[in-house]
Amino acid sequence: MSYLDCVEVQTDIPATASIIWLHGLGANGHDFEPIVPELRLPNSLPVRFIFPHSPSIPVSINGGMTMPAWYDILDMSIERKVDLTNLTESAMAVQALIDREIERGIDSSRIIVAGFSQGGAVAYQAALTYPKPLAGLLAMSTYFATKDSITLSEANKDISINIMHGSQDPVVVPTLGDDAASTLNALGYQPSYKQYPMEHAVCSEQVSDISTWIQSVLA
Repeated sequence: MSYLDCVEVQTDIPATASIIWLHGLGANGHDFEPIVPELRLPNSLPVRFIFPHSPSIPVSINGGMTMPAWYDILDMSIERKVDLTNLTESAMAVQALIDREIERGIDSSRIIVAGFSQGGAVAYQAALTYPKPLAGLLAMSTYFATKDSITLSEANKDISINIMHGSQDPVVVPTLGDDAASTLNALGYQPSYKQYPMEHAVCSEQVSDISTWIQSVLA
């Protein structure tokens, strides 16, 4: 079995939980690596962080330039036309990483899938279709690209979903975060949703909130 190349941040003692964290368009697995110490998780909660590198593919909105991307974006309209085949394939590659964590001794209910921007769209698909219960889904500055095509897993109908968005985001406009939260509520989920006074980024208040949420869902 081949897996996505990943950056891994291990704890000094054996991990009891795992977080698979997906980067955005044009970035790589190192992008969110520096956030690990900023989360200040307690030593009593040993978490293995896994930051996969996406493949590099031509991206239509950037003139067909080849760059790290989880899927092709066909246009930047509010509907976000994307290559759903690419996206689904990336989600399956993330689910293979979840399977590997289970094989390494982590119970599925102690695995979180997180994603920023493009990575968040893949995280929605990967977590909500996974056939075993997961601990949580963290969706940052992103959108629910597969909301009209997804086949939801009954195993994750009660998953903890945390949606975070910048109120001044010019790249993924806040209405896309609003829409994701509304769609999930209509589907029977109970996502938390918070906006922060920022653009397409991550801020210190948000990092603190992420830490609190991680500790809550992995308690």
